[in-house]
Amino acid sequence: MNSLQDSEKWLALGLIDGLGDESIRRLLAAFGSPAEIFSASSTSLERVVKKHVAYNITRGADPGKISIALTWLEDSANSIVTFADPDYPSLLLNIPDPPPILYLKGKRELLNSCALAVVGSRSATPAGLANAEAFSEAASNAGLCIISGMALGVDAAAHRGGLRGSSASIAVVGTGLDIVYPAVNRKLAHELAEKGALISEFSLGTPALGSNFPRRNRIISGMSSGCLVVEAALQSGSLITARQALEQGRDVFAIPGSIHSPLSKGCHALIKQGAKLVESAEDILDELGYPAVRKAARQVDEPKREESLLFRHLGHDVISIDSLCQRSGLTVETVSAMLLAFELEGTVASLPGGYYQRLR
Repeated sequence: MNSLQDSEKWLALGLIDGLGDESIRRLLAAFGSPAEIFSASSTSLERVVKKHVAYNITRGADPGKISIALTWLEDSANSIVTFADPDYPSLLLNIPDPPPILYLKGKRELLNSCALAVVGSRSATPAGLANAEAFSEAASNAGLCIISGMALGVDAAAHRGGLRGSSASIAVVGTGLDIVYPAVNRKLAHELAEKGALISEFSLGTPALGSNFPRRNRIISGMSSGCLVVEAALQSGSLITARQALEQGRDVFAIPGSIHSPLSKGCHALIKQGAKLVESAEDILDELGYPAVRKAARQVDEPKREESLLFRHLGHDVISIDSLCQRSGLTVETVSAMLLAFELEGTVASLPGGYYQRLR
């Protein structure tokens, strides 16, 4: 952005009542810049937009909202990114409906990073969360910035993995950047602002409206070279992101799961429709042309015979203690003690109803 005056004009354009992204793009094509748009006559504007919108432009945006936005920009971590900026995300410019104005908090230099979108269920299983973190960390270490939507479940796990890796993470949110949604992710939002970035096409003060989230999904996929779906039900919003990724010409990847799990059905549907089945982060990295960064194997103690026996019977589907006792021939006390040890190691997760699931 060339100057504060330019920033103010762009902010004002984005705050005009009734003026959407498509109309802004048409106005910019016709007049060239926000300054020229605001200088145009009503008659000229009405050739591009409806009469009442042209009137709103000549009247100008709410000065109070502009003042709030300019105050927000005084923080060095905050900025706006527009079509006029050379660092506007280049991949995003090539989608059918790029947002003319993006609000940004965090590292601006990440905007044109090579990136992988990672999305999935808000009610993910422990295995799904573990996969989201592990795949994201591996991709981040290989040079791919992780982009997701900061929702509960898979999104949050993907951001954590991306931040642990070397290439950070970007959250595309469905509210104004002065609002953290969901509130439980406040700590994660602060970490993203410090080490990665948060972006939004919505003006400050925009609440968490249901219609905002499917709309922001096109930015998640649009800024990425590929999109990984970790877990998703058949009606999941993650499938919207995957569909938009396909429409934008991006690679779509899906992790398969149990045929009995509702959260695997969305991934299986994508695979049937041509998404690439992946079993490891290396599958994605190979497809996108990024060499994996391999960590040295962690040294572990040789497991005891009984622990090995129990671990074999755990499998990857959920299972009850009673079933484990029947399969392994071990007592309830022995199985309970070993499951607790596995939980502490992070290899097994406990689920509601007395069930357990192997994570790796």
